[in-house]
Amino acid sequence: MRIVFMGTPEFSVAALVSLVEAGHQVAGVVTQPDKPKGRGKQMQFPPVKEKAIEYGIPVFQPQRVKEEGFLELLKGLEPELIVVVAFGQMLPQSILELPKYGCINIHASLLPKYRGAAPIQWVIIDGEKETGVTTMMMDVGLDTGDMLMKEVISIDKKETGGSLHDKLSAAGGDLILKTIEKLEAGTLTREKQDDTQSCYAKMLTKTLGKMDFQKPAAELERLIRGLNPWPSAYTTLDGKTLKVWDADVVEKEYQEVPGTVVEVSGTGIVVATGQGGLELKEIQLEGKKRMTADNFLRGYPVAKGVVLL
Repeated sequence: MRIVFMGTPEFSVAALVSLVEAGHQVAGVVTQPDKPKGRGKQMQFPPVKEKAIEYGIPVFQPQRVKEEGFLELLKGLEPELIVVVAFGQMLPQSILELPKYGCINIHASLLPKYRGAAPIQWVIIDGEKETGVTTMMMDVGLDTGDMLMKEVISIDKKETGGSLHDKLSAAGGDLILKTIEKLEAGTLTREKQDDTQSCYAKMLTKTLGKMDFQKPAAELERLIRGLNPWPSAYTTLDGKTLKVWDADVVEKEYQEVPGTVVEVSGTGIVVATGQGGLELKEIQLEGKKRMTADNFLRGYPVAKGVVLL
């Protein structure tokens, strides 16, 4: 099938690879403009652009898909189908109606739950037991189109945002091929979403990672995993930012004020919370490397009674 692919971050790459390796004709790749990154502010290609260049596929990077001339450019590519994966812009009706088979999106949740920008992280933070990917026909709404196919993925006990990202990316690459196969065979069925079952996975911000030790330890442990690797959960020790990369829940109640260090051992630093304790296992003090709590304590003693803010 002749396809135009629209995607931007690393999550999108697996689907592009699947389409090319399966023999589909990817006539063009549309991605977000290059952005400056790092201290040197050097322009960096989006991951999807890097992969498209490897395959020799033409790349287009409009500032806005609604800009003058872009629709005509798409028409010139003559796509039978547009596949969209984490592209980063809403598509107007004129583009949605352009291909013979419409526009299919791969979304990183089991719709209708977790519409929005950050479903991968929020399913972990919210304590869901499973998630998955959904292919859907796009409409002008935000992740509101008819559902086509789903792939369910279990969420492991120590799942992080990073590990789940990789699982769902790979699953999306497999599912889009199955969806297109049924589309070509005329056996694909569409299912409307029940809006009453939806919730919004809002965009992640750095401030979201600020740990509130008044909350239960179980909630904080999920926050740590969900925000690993970005933007990361953090607290403050001796006036410096302390990122927390891994922690365990301690099923024990403490009388100390939440945020107080109540135990220090070779396995970790236990902090009192609103319910139970939180044992910090892997941490990173501002200006230092990420390391286990055991290694950290060898060079930076932390005494019982210290309060993390």
